[in-house]
Amino acid sequence: MRSIEAEMLSPFELIGRFVELMNTGGVVMWVLFVLNFFLWYGLGYRYFILNRGTKGNVRRLINKHEKRGEAQAMRGMLDYAVSDALQAAQEAKAIGANVRKHISGVLLPYYSDVNSYRIMIKTIVVLAPLVGLLGTVMGMIETFDALQSSSMFAQGASISGGISKALFTTELGLVVAVPGLIIGRVLDRKAERYELEFEQITDIISTKDAE
Repeated sequence: MRSIEAEMLSPFELIGRFVELMNTGGVVMWVLFVLNFFLWYGLGYRYFILNRGTKGNVRRLINKHEKRGEAQAMRGMLDYAVSDALQAAQEAKAIGANVRKHISGVLLPYYSDVNSYRIMIKTIVVLAPLVGLLGTVMGMIETFDALQSSSMFAQGASISGGISKALFTTELGLVVAVPGLIIGRVLDRKAERYELEFEQITDIISTKDAE
């Protein structure tokens, strides 16, 4: 019976196995690997930046910030948006400017932040399966070229192996795209909710004196 220690691979062996696996699909596999890296970087960045922090509705959050001032703990993007909007409202009143426009200007960077890497993620989700398909086509062409030269004609195992290698890229392309599509959609919904809450912040604070 083999021990667990004997079955464990060293880090160098794991890297070697990984490189060997990637090389079986050719250069397209490395292109998909790079796309996968950028995809998860974008998803991770959006996940952390879309941390809402303080729970509760927007009106209650604004009341907390007004009562506690600087003592209010800042737990997420919405806390910072409310704090900046309240400060912008005070500045606008002090200089006689339009409060709504002043708050909207202050919140513009927040709209940009919640949509960070959104386009990049959508592009990679669409591009990855196509790149995988390209790798499959390239692999199939190489396989049929080998058949024409008769070097693989009498070797059924080699033919099936060549086709299997060609399909690796399609599989990896889907492995990259499917999680990106699902998680990206979830983060998009969170970003849309943030945009609605930013509008609520603007409406509530700019009309507060009229209530």
